[in-house]
Amino acid sequence: MTHSRRTVLTAGVAAAAVAGVGTPLLVRAQARPPREARMVPHGDLNVLDPIWTTQNMAAYHGAMMYDTLFGIDANFNPQPQMVGKTDISADKKTYTFELRPGLKWHDGTPVTARDCVASIRRWQAKDGAGTHLFARVADTPVVDDKTFRIVLKEPYGLLIDALAKTSTPVCFMMKAEIAATDPNTQITKHIGSGPFKFVESEYRPGSRVVYERNPDYVPRSEAASGIAGGKVVKLDRVIWDIMPDAQTAASALMTGEVDFFEVPPIDILPALQAAPGVKVEVFNKFGNVGYTRLNHLHPPFNNVLARRAAQIAINQEDIQRAAIGNPDFYRTCGSHFTCGSPMGVEDGSEALMLKAPMAERQAKARELLKQSGYDGKPIICLHATNIHVMNQTMLVIAQNLRQVGFNVELASTDWGAVVTRRAVQKPPAEGGWNVFFTWGGGNATSSPIALSGHAANGTKAWFGWPDNPMHEQLRNEWAAAPTLEARKAVARKMNKNMIEYVHDVKTGQWTQPAAYRADRLRGLLTVPEVIPWWNVERYA
Repeated sequence: MTHSRRTVLTAGVAAAAVAGVGTPLLVRAQARPPREARMVPHGDLNVLDPIWTTQNMAAYHGAMMYDTLFGIDANFNPQPQMVGKTDISADKKTYTFELRPGLKWHDGTPVTARDCVASIRRWQAKDGAGTHLFARVADTPVVDDKTFRIVLKEPYGLLIDALAKTSTPVCFMMKAEIAATDPNTQITKHIGSGPFKFVESEYRPGSRVVYERNPDYVPRSEAASGIAGGKVVKLDRVIWDIMPDAQTAASALMTGEVDFFEVPPIDILPALQAAPGVKVEVFNKFGNVGYTRLNHLHPPFNNVLARRAAQIAINQEDIQRAAIGNPDFYRTCGSHFTCGSPMGVEDGSEALMLKAPMAERQAKARELLKQSGYDGKPIICLHATNIHVMNQTMLVIAQNLRQVGFNVELASTDWGAVVTRRAVQKPPAEGGWNVFFTWGGGNATSSPIALSGHAANGTKAWFGWPDNPMHEQLRNEWAAAPTLEARKAVARKMNKNMIEYVHDVKTGQWTQPAAYRADRLRGLLTVPEVIPWWNVERYA
């Protein structure tokens, strides 16, 4: 008898649930501190600098120990966080920010305006929205210990949105001497001002990450909303347990060893939903958008015909069926800006969403590949095996590309190694790459400016390094458009241009439920892109 992955996983998880019933569960639950929560995140935390990388795990880490000047509320509106007062000049070219009282670094020293200016300047060098903003910045003077300004060359209505965004890299505040680190070099000191302190002595890459409540943190008076409002900490410790195996993580949740499982595979949700005390819930309502990044610097994808061949070959339905499985949780999409969002237009998507039998699609892709002059050399596909969606997606991408004539070589590692290698601009044969897959939160991908991956300014762009001056011109037009309808009109042109150029290849959208112990946790917040642990209370 042949067993499917679903059968094996759900059977194993169900058995674990039965094994966890009774005294062992009670003993394990009683042995744990009452104000401690444990989470299984989607990956490992192997980069501690949330500005140096766009890795989501680093952003999660940043949200725990650092703070931001502004935050996005539950309605996706920017709200002040570390800022107490904002003044905008009549000509809309000078923004004056005054910090609220009570802000301290974890070493006890006060947060100053100088710290904030240094942090903003380091962030903008690595972030697409920050770079777009700073092309219009004339100066960032410090007025006094609590006050600084951003002086613009011209009005720019997205300034506060950029400082508040939750897409990586987030504009986290750091001490000035730490923020002075070259943005292309990782920081070595980890001192934040946020609601939790990073316990560096207990940090075990590949195993666990520990945070403790910051007793000196002064939250805002407003109710928590998104990552805005009062960050009131009701837990003493939060521990991330790194468990690459989904069955192990699901079993740990059902037996009470952990409290929160961020990314359970869709096919084991029925077992989790049936487990006593466990609740399955979607916290990121915008979901995720997958994209295949092609390296524009080196053959074959420095040729648009080869990129177009790949775009036709890569099949969204195949990918979503393999990686997500249940069509209730995924959809195909022809937009670079998140289907279902205000900018989720699909103009020009015929080349991406080719409505033709697979044999016809593949024949067209083969012809384009032939026209490109592809020489048959291996294309290196970075393959993260330790994250289910990434593993399954890259296996399908590799198959799709092979079917039309690409000579695919999988470089199979964990996600941390992919994150390191994707930054290499050398040729694939010298440690570089041709293809990798990742995803972004649907809220971030909906904005042509907020997502670093939407930039197309060559070697200054995000990994893949597309160089498309027309796209950059359209991004400027979008940022300057005065109304929602005007922005949507520009987005239509932009989407068509991105697909013709093959900026990257979208692989579809999905929502990812999390699973948690509803019999012991309450106060979890609905937030895109990060997982906040303030406002969360363990009551059993």
